[in-house]
Amino acid sequence: MSAAVLFDKVTCTFAGKAGSYTAVKDVSLSIAEGEFVSVVGPTGCGKSTLLNVAAGLLKPSSGSVTTFGEPLAGVNRRAGYMFQSEALMPWRSCLDNVTAGLEFRGEDKATARAKAEDWLGRVGLAGFGDRYPHQLSGGMRKRTSLAQMLILDPKILLMDEPFSALDIQTRQLMENELLELWSANRKSVLFITHDLEEAISLSDRVVVLSAGPATHPIGDFVIDLPRPRDVSEIRLSPRFIELHDRIWHAMKDEVLKGYQQTKNRVIA
Repeated sequence: MSAAVLFDKVTCTFAGKAGSYTAVKDVSLSIAEGEFVSVVGPTGCGKSTLLNVAAGLLKPSSGSVTTFGEPLAGVNRRAGYMFQSEALMPWRSCLDNVTAGLEFRGEDKATARAKAEDWLGRVGLAGFGDRYPHQLSGGMRKRTSLAQMLILDPKILLMDEPFSALDIQTRQLMENELLELWSANRKSVLFITHDLEEAISLSDRVVVLSAGPATHPIGDFVIDLPRPRDVSEIRLSPRFIELHDRIWHAMKDEVLKGYQQTKNRVIA
């Protein structure tokens, strides 16, 4: 079976006034079909760069990306992308935001609305379709964004710290909702996060990246916690604590290195 996403020696170098900068170097990483993989690492280490490469929004300087065995050329039509910042259109209602992707595909408006109503119900927003983004809480806007992505039935979910702006209680609710939706029809997930607890709670595997520049994987950990999971309860289990300790020791030096680099840039 072909990997849903396969990075093969991917390097991304950017030109700048002070010279070129290599964000990621020789990254080889595979996400299997139906697998939930989280990527963690220091701030500014290139996690979002890899996500943009997987989305087809950024062409690597060298190396290649394949999806389900086919070379990726241009935008990845098999992937849905959920950004860290909200991508809802403020002039459209909750329902109209969810139907937007189907409308752009040319789907019949009545059919699109029926599907959107169904997805709003699945994410706990039944009856809120006529609300506008400014009338929704942060968690409700995230649920809308989740429905907006999933209604298109992507084979791959690319998620860039989607819950980082939420308070801890709402965040855990959204994490559990994501797991429930994912378990119903397992997609391949590449999930970017700074939060190691979140990564372990959600994932089948956690990949640790080094500090930049020339970021590359330095650890790949199988998360053998049982499913289904409640993210708040699973964090109290001895195995969770053991995994957290093991992964944190693998990434601690890189986090400190990334922090010092950021501190030096601020001082400079």
